Amino acid sequence: MDKIGVFCSSNNQVSQVFKDAARELGLWLGENKKTLVYGGNASGLMEELAQAAHQAGAQVYGVIPRKLMEEGRVSDAVDISFHCEDLNDRKEWLISESEIMVAMPGSVGTLDEAFSAMAQNTFGMHDKLLVFYNVDGFYDALFAFLDSLDARGVVNKPWSLVYRRANTFDELIQILNP
Repeated sequence: MDKIGVFCSSNNQVSQVFKDAARELGLWLGENKKTLVYGGNASGLMEELAQAAHQAGAQVYGVIPRKLMEEGRVSDAVDISFHCEDLNDRKEWLISESEIMVAMPGSVGTLDEAFSAMAQNTFGMHDKLLVFYNVDGFYDALFAFLDSLDARGVVNKPWSLVYRRANTFDELIQILNP
């Protein structure tokens, strides 16, 4: 898989461990000649990831909503821009342009993108995997909730066909580069 979508926080006030993980993934993307598909923002984990990927030689696709452009918050690490109207458009572009997606630590925007990718997979609109990169246990509570959905019988497609868990960088890379 060469085009890897990444959903993550745009907040600059995140833990250093999350920033380090974003840079590590970005470097790996570049060193392995992958394409990063992400939201184009010049802040937070998004910027850490994109700068590291760009500097290491990855192609960087930025899917950029109009508001981000109007406010001048587009990363200079973006090689190819996809312009869109809003977050719904961005989400659709991110999913369609990616062969696999990674959800790094993030807030409601990251979860919105991740759940949309999962819902579309479950509904049969695509069969692309989402990988929750569980840096420092970030997604432990979410995993417990998703497991409870399965245990209660409301999940209509096996989670193993929809998402994977990566608790370490090595686990993430094994999924991204089988």
